[in-house]
Amino acid sequence: MRRQSSPKRTKFIFVTGGVVSSLGKGLCAASLGALLENRGLNVGLQKLDPYLNVDPGTMSPTQHGEVFVTDDGCETDLDLGHYERFVSHRMSRHSNYTSGQIYSAVLEKERKGDYLGQTVQVIPHVTNEIKQAILTAAEGTDVLICEIGGTVGDIESLPFLEAVRQLRFELGSDNAIFVHLTLLPYLPTAGEIKTKPTQHSVMKMREIGIQPDILVCRADHPIESDIREKIALFTNVALAHVIPMLDAATIYDVPLSLHESRLDDAVCELLNIWSREPQLHEWRRIVDVIKNPANQVKIGVVGKYVDLHESYKSLSEALVHGGIANNAGVQIVFLDAEQISTRGPSLLAELDGILVPGGFGKRGSAGKIEAIRWAREHEIPFFGICLGMQLAVIEYARNVAGIEDAQSTEFEDNPAHPVIALMDEQEKVTHKGGTMRLGAYGCELIQNTLARRIYGEPHVSERHRHRWEFNNAYREPLREAGLVLSGMSPDAKLVEMIELPASNHPYFIACQFHPEFKSRPTAPHPLFTAFVGAALEHAKLRGS
Repeated sequence: MRRQSSPKRTKFIFVTGGVVSSLGKGLCAASLGALLENRGLNVGLQKLDPYLNVDPGTMSPTQHGEVFVTDDGCETDLDLGHYERFVSHRMSRHSNYTSGQIYSAVLEKERKGDYLGQTVQVIPHVTNEIKQAILTAAEGTDVLICEIGGTVGDIESLPFLEAVRQLRFELGSDNAIFVHLTLLPYLPTAGEIKTKPTQHSVMKMREIGIQPDILVCRADHPIESDIREKIALFTNVALAHVIPMLDAATIYDVPLSLHESRLDDAVCELLNIWSREPQLHEWRRIVDVIKNPANQVKIGVVGKYVDLHESYKSLSEALVHGGIANNAGVQIVFLDAEQISTRGPSLLAELDGILVPGGFGKRGSAGKIEAIRWAREHEIPFFGICLGMQLAVIEYARNVAGIEDAQSTEFEDNPAHPVIALMDEQEKVTHKGGTMRLGAYGCELIQNTLARRIYGEPHVSERHRHRWEFNNAYREPLREAGLVLSGMSPDAKLVEMIELPASNHPYFIACQFHPEFKSRPTAPHPLFTAFVGAALEHAKLRGS
C-alpha cells in the first residue's frame, strides 16, 4: 500500500471529543501545542468545523461565541484565538475549515469538470478535499495538531473523522496519532466518578475505525489510579496514556497540569519525536501572577452579548494579559448596555475602567453612549474598540462638539449628521459573508499622542473586522472641538484611532481595529497593558 506523502514528514495529532460538547478540545490542543513548542518544535494548529456555514462570520456570537480574525482576513472559530495565545505560530485561512468550505470546493470542482464525469461522493471526493486541507496546513511545520469540532456520533462530523482515519492509515502510526477528549462525570448521589460515558465514546470511535492512542479525561474530581486502570482496560488504551485534565483556576495552568500528567511525553513517545524537556518557567510565572497578583482592578465591559461571555473571549483574555503585565488581578464586570439605558449609568460608579467593545446593530447603542459619556465626564479610564470607537465619536460630537444629531448610518438611514458612515466600496456590498474590512491593516501613529507613547513606534499593524468608518467630512469640526485623531491609515484616508488630550482626561482612547486578537499572556498587547495600568492608577486615587 503506497503511503500518503506529507511535508517534511510532519507529524500529525488529531484531537477529537466525545460525550458532550464544550469539553475544551481547543484548550487541550492549544496546551499540547504550547508544550511541544517549548520542546523546540515548530507547531501548527488547525480546526475542522462540521457545521455547514462557510465561516462563522454571519453567525450570532450568542450561538457560537466570538469570531476570531486572522492576519490574512479570515473569519474563524474562537478556538483559533486559543491557539494563537498558546503558541507563536500565527493562524491563517488554512487553519480553519468548515463543512461549508469543503463542500463548496468540491461542488465548484464538479461544475468545472475536474472530476471528469465521475459520480461525486463523500468518499473519496469530500474526504480527499479534507485531507488536502490538512496537508496544506501542515506545510512548514514539525507537528500539526488538528482538532475535529463537534462530538463523536454527530452525523456532520463523520466525513472529517473518515478523512483522518484514512490519513492515519496512509501516513502510518508513527506519523499520526489520535487524542480523544472525554468526560468523567462525578455523581454526588453515588459518590463516585463514572467511566461508562468514556467507554461508550471510545466504542463509537472504534465503530468508525479509529482507536484512540491517548485519552484525555475531563473531570472536576481527582481521578484515582483504579479509575484510570478501569478506563485503560475497557478502551484498549495504555494506562500511561490515560491522562487526567482537571478543572483549573486559570486556563494558563492547563499546559502545566498536562505536563505533570506526562501528556507531551506520551505524544513524543508515540510519534518517535526526540526533543528536549519543555521550558515552562514563563508559564509558571504567568500562572503565579494570575493566582497571586499584587494589585486588583475592576474593569466594566459594556456590551449587548453579555449573557454569553464566550462572545468576548479574546477581549477577556487580553484584559487578563494586561493584568499580568501590571502584576494585577483583573475583575471583569460584564454590563448589559440596555440596563444602563433603563437604570442609568450609576452601575458604572464603582468601576476603575470602562471598555466598550465591538459589535453590530443599534440595540444597546444608547446605553453604550451613556457609559462613554460617564467615563469622559467622570475621568474614568476609557477604552473603545471598533464600534466602541464609533460610539465615542458620536458621543463627543453630540455632547462636546455641539452636533446634537450626530449618528451612524448603521443605526439610521440618512441622518442629519452621519459622523460614522459606510465607505463607497461597502455601499456596493450585497452579500454579508466575508465582505467586511477584514484582517491586518497598517496604522500610522501621530507624534505626541497617547497612542504613540503606548506603542512606542510610529507604525503598527492591527486586525480589523467592521464595515462602518469615521466620516472624513467631520474630521475638522471634531478636531476643532478638541478630539485628537491619533492613528491614521498609511494613505491618511481612514481614521484608525482617537483620543482626548491629557489636559482633558487622564486616559481616554479608542481604536477602529481589534487589538485583542493579537494579545498573548507571554506578550500582552500594549493597549491593554496601558489601559489596565491607567485603571490601577484610578483605583489608587479612588482608594485614597
